[in-house]
Amino acid sequence: MPSPFLFAIILSYVVFFAGIVVEGAGVGDMVSYWFDGFWAFLEFAMQMVLILMTGFVIAYHPRVNDGIKRLTQVPSTGRQAVVMVGVFSMAIAWIHWGFSLILGAIFAREMGETAVENDIDVHYPLLCVAGYMGLGLTWHWGLSGSAPLLLATEGNEFIELGVIDSIVSTTQTIFNPYALILTSLSIVYAAVMLFFLSPAPQRSRSIRDYLSAEELDEEDDTSDEDVDSDAQTPAERIDNSRILGGVIGLTGVIYVAYLFATQGLDALNLNVVNFGFLFIGLAIYTQPAVYRARFGEAATAAAGIILLFPFFAGIQGMMNASGLSTRLAETLLSVSTPETFPVIAWVTGSIVNLFVPSGGGEWIVLGPSVIQAAQELGIPVGQATIAYAVGDAHTNLLNPFWAIPLLAITGLKAREMFGYAVAMLLLLIPFLTIVLLVLPY
Repeated sequence: MPSPFLFAIILSYVVFFAGIVVEGAGVGDMVSYWFDGFWAFLEFAMQMVLILMTGFVIAYHPRVNDGIKRLTQVPSTGRQAVVMVGVFSMAIAWIHWGFSLILGAIFAREMGETAVENDIDVHYPLLCVAGYMGLGLTWHWGLSGSAPLLLATEGNEFIELGVIDSIVSTTQTIFNPYALILTSLSIVYAAVMLFFLSPAPQRSRSIRDYLSAEELDEEDDTSDEDVDSDAQTPAERIDNSRILGGVIGLTGVIYVAYLFATQGLDALNLNVVNFGFLFIGLAIYTQPAVYRARFGEAATAAAGIILLFPFFAGIQGMMNASGLSTRLAETLLSVSTPETFPVIAWVTGSIVNLFVPSGGGEWIVLGPSVIQAAQELGIPVGQATIAYAVGDAHTNLLNPFWAIPLLAITGLKAREMFGYAVAMLLLLIPFLTIVLLVLPY
């Protein structure tokens, strides 16, 4: 598949020419709309970068890794191992998608190694798909979901665009019974499908079929052990001071707890999520120098967001100013009823996610149209947002953009696991269709 950056460039051309042909805008006007929109979402882009990087850093903490290794001793069969990794990945993704993206991959690899040691037959490619299921299903309904958290943030871009008049609280999205039931049912259904997808023991291929002995014996370099203080300069002692790092980290965590104690679930928004996980990470690492080094390692994983988000913002600028967003909303209205709109929003999100493989970036492009159409049909904005969100996550099982960190950690090639990923995508379609049609908001 072409790279996500190429998709962003192609989509820019598609929207550019659509504005000229469909809406009658001038060439110069479309270029101007593109430029004006290009930097409109810098704050949102930085919020998405921090979500990914804070999750990455926490997932690589040695104590977290030790806990994962202990969990791998629980399953006694290959099917149990696959289901356990899948349920873990989906549950953790609800808490923090960046955490799940890395930790699901680490869990899959550690489970593969433990299965060999314990003489358990488990199919490693399916095990890795199970570790990816959080990004493929539940993450956008959870505490770090881009769309619901953006709508819950004061002064967000959708308010500035005039799409909504005020914030949409997370009690209307993430914590609404509609979203919680969707998440619970989806985890159960996906776990059952993973169980039945598991090959028989004699047909399973272990991690040793995909990674060499040298790769399996690589030492983990995530240790945060103290450096001999006698060998440190005064500046280095300050850099590695557990007191300085631990106190400020704990202060940040306590403040987040205070926000929830005084404001309840309405306190949750993108800034609170990032603030909380930033200081949780510092509180568990404690040493500022070590924490800074881990962020340096996480920077590579965030490069795609940094590069792509300005292009997504430019695309949205062209769509809004030229009238394409309004036309898209009218098209959604023309094929939807109040009963079928959740399914239409899900399918629309699924299709667009193939071209804009970022929940936040896609919501920038598609969100205004989805919300406008929902409001015209009398659909609550919270319901429309959650229905859209599953579409954005669902086709991550086909698009390899977010699987890149998982592939690097597990040692697999995309072609070795995406057959099972596509199988899960197809198996989810009838379930999601039915549940979005019948589940009341």
